[in-house]
Amino acid sequence: MISAGSFLDAARQRSFDFYSGVPCSFLTPMINRVISDRATRYVGAASEGEAVAIAAGAWLAGRETVVMCQNSGLGNTINPLTSLNWPFRIPTLLVVTWRGQPGLNDEPQHELMGQVTARLLEDVGVGHRGFPKEEAEISEALDAARAAMAASGLPFAFIMEKGTVAEEPLDQPNPTPRPAGELVNLSRSAERPTRFAALELLLAVVPESAAIVATTGMCGRELFTLADRPQHLYQVGSMGCASAMGLGVALNATRPVVVLDGDGAALMKLGSLATIGAEAPENLIHILLDNGVHDSTGGQATVSPGVDFAAVAIACGYRTATACDDLVGFGTALSHVFGGRGPHIVHLRIQPGSLAKLGRPTIKPPEVARRFRHFLTAGPSSR
Repeated sequence: MISAGSFLDAARQRSFDFYSGVPCSFLTPMINRVISDRATRYVGAASEGEAVAIAAGAWLAGRETVVMCQNSGLGNTINPLTSLNWPFRIPTLLVVTWRGQPGLNDEPQHELMGQVTARLLEDVGVGHRGFPKEEAEISEALDAARAAMAASGLPFAFIMEKGTVAEEPLDQPNPTPRPAGELVNLSRSAERPTRFAALELLLAVVPESAAIVATTGMCGRELFTLADRPQHLYQVGSMGCASAMGLGVALNATRPVVVLDGDGAALMKLGSLATIGAEAPENLIHILLDNGVHDSTGGQATVSPGVDFAAVAIACGYRTATACDDLVGFGTALSHVFGGRGPHIVHLRIQPGSLAKLGRPTIKPPEVARRFRHFLTAGPSSR
């Protein structure tokens, strides 16, 4: 058995100091210690997949990251592990508990995942080994994990057995109450703009120092068509993860961070709005381009016509939320969010459809990720 403090100290010596995750009873000592230790940053996520995306954003901003979760939640991580970390070659250290370990008397819902945990990690290209059980094993285990990630550019997992870490008390600060955010409705039932026109307007006013994370599908493709810049991150796959990735970036950079989201993607990970509201990064601008359909798969309708995303964001703790449905309202909203304290959300209802002949980014995802990371970490606006 080891102490959580010994693992955290050794991990911090190797620059691992940003943690995200979802609790598990096996993880309680580790999570308690991470939360209590003011030298580390912990972001509690609404889902395990969200935690992976938050950590990916933090890595892009220059941090070395750890994601902690129960193995039953490993299923929630498969999408970002395979369609975010893998194509972009973004490493993170995973600490995955082994509920349902063969021979362990556990709940029936953990039985199958306990049998396939290691195999599932192998199938998605994640190397793994056992979590260190003795103090003398910690440094060697961390060095091996770090070497594996450096060689592959991919995550590496420690599988934690029950009772591996000694109990730890929880010293969790009370959340600071914040005043209610400001909700503004600039909608005029006017002719809705195209996504392309909205992106043109955004690029005309966005500060040069701003980083932009574009959700998967037509949004990133249209952004690339308009302008390819080092500060652009075009997500491929990992639908719904743009806002969580943007949060990870924003928490570790002082420059403005713009998330370009879609209605289908936002609905898929709606819990991310609550995490953003709780973390309250003042430099995050969340722009939700809502065309009411899944555009890249044939225009199937989403349920967004019945969703007031701006009101949801205010309920989740955003500082400002603006609803609009034309370029005039969108331009007014943009004039207020840059330079103002966030997080902000701008919900713009747009037309379905995209450019008839729309290409795809010609730069490979690993290059996109590394030039984006260089942009974030090379200038004076990083921390």
